[in-house]
Parts: sequence; structure tokens; C-alpha cells
Amino acid sequence: MKNHTVKVYPSKANLPKEEQFAWKLAKITTDHVPVGKEVTDMVINRIIDNASVAVASVNRIPVTNARSQALAHKRTDRGANVFGMPRDFKVHAEWAAWANCAAVRELDYHDTFLAADYSHPGDSIPAVIAVAQQLGKSGADVLRGIVASYEVHVNLVKGICLHEHKIDHVAHLCPAQAAGVCALLGLDTETTYQAIQQALHVSISTRQSRKGEISSWKAYVPGHGAKLAIEAVDRAMRGEKSPSPIYEGEDSVIAWVLSGPDHEYTVPLPEPGEEKRAILETYTKEHSAEYQSQALIDLAARMREKVSDFSQIESILIETSHHTHYVIGTGSNDPQKFDPHATRETLDHSIMYIFAVALEDGTWHHVKSYEPSRAQRPETVELWKKISTVEKEKWTKLYHDRDPNKKAFGGRVVITMKDGTEIADELERANAHPAGERPFKRPNYIGKFDMLTEGIIGKEERDRFINLAERLTELTPAEVMELTVEMPLADVRDNAPNNKGIF
Repeated sequence: MKNHTVKVYPSKANLPKEEQFAWKLAKITTDHVPVGKEVTDMVINRIIDNASVAVASVNRIPVTNARSQALAHKRTDRGANVFGMPRDFKVHAEWAAWANCAAVRELDYHDTFLAADYSHPGDSIPAVIAVAQQLGKSGADVLRGIVASYEVHVNLVKGICLHEHKIDHVAHLCPAQAAGVCALLGLDTETTYQAIQQALHVSISTRQSRKGEISSWKAYVPGHGAKLAIEAVDRAMRGEKSPSPIYEGEDSVIAWVLSGPDHEYTVPLPEPGEEKRAILETYTKEHSAEYQSQALIDLAARMREKVSDFSQIESILIETSHHTHYVIGTGSNDPQKFDPHATRETLDHSIMYIFAVALEDGTWHHVKSYEPSRAQRPETVELWKKISTVEKEKWTKLYHDRDPNKKAFGGRVVITMKDGTEIADELERANAHPAGERPFKRPNYIGKFDMLTEGIIGKEERDRFINLAERLTELTPAEVMELTVEMPLADVRDNAPNNKGIF
């Protein structure tokens, strides 16, 4: 890996294209080095993981609305699949990506990477697969595209912080999605450079989508990025240029949206010919909640065995990282994070709520743990309001450690009982983390798929999809068209265009 300095230059410097950061991203995207078995296996794991959470959310309202919009853009010649729909039903690739990204993202239950910023790199997978289906690409092409999208995304997240400027992380996701599509299609460096710049330029949005009362827009963010990215690649393929240099320019993203003309960012990228392994630094979720809560859910399940009477708890203090304290903890100063009537999306971003329920139940469920009756249970509300968070240097340092073997997103919890006794414990990593107590392997991903799709699809469809995914590198274009999960049509809500909106 090589570290690259990214900073603002005055227009008169006329920064050469080859020295621009977007060009460097394009160069690694178009450096088609062989993909090793370890990386290939992880890509397959994430395709399975995405499908499992997508099927489980197929009939949730944000997903049904996204699908309704997509179904209004049907194609009869070539197109892409939509999760849940018949495999021979196709829509325009950008609309398939829109619907499928929403399905993957809705439950906040797929993969994550946390560093200088936040990310869900698996959000690129639906965009890559949709374009592959529409343009008749092979499984090997899909693999190349997904690997490139992860490499761009993870390394952007390592080097450039968006959230401190209240910019949403789609600004890293959209360029990564564009890179993935370009790699899939085998486009040249010039076209990829233009597409990445366009993707960044059009994808800047604020973090209000993750503040206060969090709405269903959070589920749409990756689909929004995917549509923008696919359209950016399409324009670039037609010869259109882009704002340049988008990162270093005098009026660029860094100059006016991020840290300004005097700041320097350092972003690592693979050397020419070096294998792209960034996906191996990412991690999926065992529990359907914000990633920074994963270890704390596991810790709650462990600590509850030491609490005989929850009503005798005086207070609970969670010592954790800066990000956890200020984003999903009491440092956010969001009263909605203590509201029993808050949206699922808001509860998902309240570590106080999550820890209270996990402590009481000893487990976490992607539906039951968020039901209004669960959130409004009087004893839970009472316990919930006794929980606070505080930032501790130890946990912030672990959060930002550049060594993936040391990086951790846990915390220490001190439960103080009314009689003054304290129960304290800590956990650095979630059990399912690659360095955790029970790291997720292929059987865990398939087990998660089976758990989430039970009662939704039959064994024949389950086996068909798993078999295809596990043969990714061998898939023909015709088989890539089958790389989706089909449900009985009668079980798919809003399975036809309707007149609710414009489309």
C-alpha cells in the first residue's frame, strides 16, 4: 500500500491529471490484478449476506415503495432483476439498483467498515450486479467490480472524514459504486476517472438524515447513490467530462465542503499490481443494529447473568469511543433517542435503547426488538432512561487504530445497583467480528440467510440461489441473470406498478 496526500491546489497550479486523486482511484480501479481465493470467498459471503437481509425486508414499507418505483421502469429486452420478483421480470439497471439497495439497507443488517468515517461497502453490490445483468456480464466480471468498489470505498473511509463536516457517507459510497461499475465493464482509466469525479460531485448531502428523528430515507441512501453512479458512468461512456479536479480544485469538495484549502488528507491505495484485499477488513453484523452497538449487545447478553433484579439498577454508564458517544449515545443530545414512540431508524441509532433491551432479553431480533410494544414497555423505558454514555480515550484510540487486528468498536459498561454495588465488564469486539470470539465464516452467512428467509422462500429456491452464489467465478451471463432471490409473487406486496406517485 502507498499513502497519497490529497490537498487543495490553486487553479493556476494546473495540477496534472496523473497527480489528481480521482485519477489515482481510477488507476487502481482499472488495474485488473488477479483476485485471490480469500477475497473471492468473502465476496461470495457478502452476496449471500446482502440477499438474506434484502429478502427479510421485501415487504417493509420503504422497500415496497422503492420497488413500486422500479417496476414502473420495466424492460422487455435487457434489464436487471428486483429482489422478490420473478426472475424473468426485468427493469432498467439503475432502478433495479435503487430497489435492491433499499432492500439491502432497510434493516441495517449487512456489512460495515468504520475508520475516519462510516461505511457499508456492501451497498455497492446491487449496483454492480444490476449493470452486469443488463449488459450481459459474467460472474468473473461481477467479482472484479465488487472487489474494486470495496477497495475504493474502504480506503476513502480510512483517509477522509465526512461526518465531522456533517456530510453523509454517500459521498464516499457513490464514487465507489461508480468505480465498481467501471471495473465490471472493463472501462479504461480516462472514462473511469470522469465517472468517479461525476459521482462525487452529484452525491454530496448532509447528515441530517441520521440526526434527530431518523426517517426511512436512511434506507434509500445507497440506492440514491447507485442511481447517480450508474448514470455518471453512462455519461462518461458517452464521452462526457466532469468537474476537475473534484478533490483538489480551488472550489472543490475538500476546499469548501470538507476541511478547507489548508488541510491535507492521507489516503492509502494499493500499489500497481498489488492485490485488492480491502474487503477482508470489513465485517458483517450478527445483530440488526448499528455496528457500534454489536459488541455492546453481546456484552449485555453476558452481563445480564449477573443482574438478578433489573428494577434495582440505579444507573448504567457505557464508556466508549468518540463516534459511538456522539452518534448513537447521549453525546448526540438527541431527545428522540429516549423516545418510546421513535421510529425504528431512530431506535437503531440509540445505544441506550439497544443496551436496555439486550440486557433485559439477552438477545436481539431484527423485528421483535423494534416493535412499538417492545419499545413502550414501562419497565424498559424506566431502565432505558438510566443509561448514559461517555467518551474514553482508550475506546476512541481502538476505534481509529489503522491495524485491522487491533481496531475495535466496543466499550466498558458499569452497572450501579441501588445498594451501591457495581457490576462492570468490557468487550472490545463483537463476537462475529473477524477478530472476535466467534468470527463469521461461510456457514454463519448461510445460517443468517436461512434464519432471515425462513417461511419466505422454499428450500428449492434457497438451494438454487446459494449454489449460484458459491459458483460466482464460473457463472455465465445467463446465470448472472439468475443471481437474485424469487418469492411467490402473491407474497410480494406492491408487485406491480401503481398510481400512487408520478411514475
